[in-house]
Amino acid sequence: MIDPTAFAVHTASPRGFRQAFVHEGVGGVPLVCVHGWPETKRIFWKVVEPLAAAGFEVIVPDLRGFGDSDLGPDGFHDVAAHARDLYALVHDHLGHERVVLLGGDLGGPVIQQLALWYPEWVDRMVLFNSPLPYLKEEMAGIQGTRPPREAADYFLRQGTDPDGLAAELRTPEERRRYIATFYTSRFWAHPGAFAGPGEVDFHTEPFADAAHLRASFGGYESTFSEAARSEPTGLTRNDQTRTLILFGPSDHVLYPAYDRMAAVVFPDHVGPFLLRDCGHFVPWEAPHALVSGTVAFCGDLL
Repeated sequence: MIDPTAFAVHTASPRGFRQAFVHEGVGGVPLVCVHGWPETKRIFWKVVEPLAAAGFEVIVPDLRGFGDSDLGPDGFHDVAAHARDLYALVHDHLGHERVVLLGGDLGGPVIQQLALWYPEWVDRMVLFNSPLPYLKEEMAGIQGTRPPREAADYFLRQGTDPDGLAAELRTPEERRRYIATFYTSRFWAHPGAFAGPGEVDFHTEPFADAAHLRASFGGYESTFSEAARSEPTGLTRNDQTRTLILFGPSDHVLYPAYDRMAAVVFPDHVGPFLLRDCGHFVPWEAPHALVSGTVAFCGDLL
């Protein structure tokens, strides 16, 4: 079984709510690992120790409304709010003037936004299986720039009827069963990636709470509703942040051409590298590839 207490959980409140985070390898090169949906800091459980051993100061937060962190006090749970939270936590509270950012899924837009807002703070990025801005002219010749249509039902429901969906999931067991489908039957992961003892339970347990599950829909809601956005954002091409691009191609929810699209968005890139037998949840499905790739990418810093 997986130990949820394997790492000490710290808390800080630089933005008016209690934000939880794992903090290992203090004194190393600051590396901020940002989870997506439906994930928490637990998605990085396999890589925290080896990254710290390689010389990183590994900072793994729960975003507001996820895991052990409180809900956002202003009611917002969008990309901008998450990005402001992380800058306050890592720059203002922990005092880091330069960082490496790593993330996928929701964490991908969050770190992309941070790199655009604070280019002098973000040394480089490691990006995998993440939403990307669509650059119409530059991507015109790329096939597979739209997510599979058959996978869009969850996105539309969580974005346009989050309260109705949350109300239907009435018990902790129903909420966990809903989240479990994203690790199993929805084919986000490579088949069998979460078949080990207790693996699905480990990742669904933080979503048993009704308020946290509803808050976690905020990123989707903000895609459709301006009222759900804490402030305007604008993900676009990033010419200045050196970026390692990784892609788990067994992912059945993201654009099939994610790797080619990411190479356009981040001209100063390493890769893209495709990870065999890996889907959406790269830190869990391909931990050695993520760790070794990140260590090589940041070798001059370590």
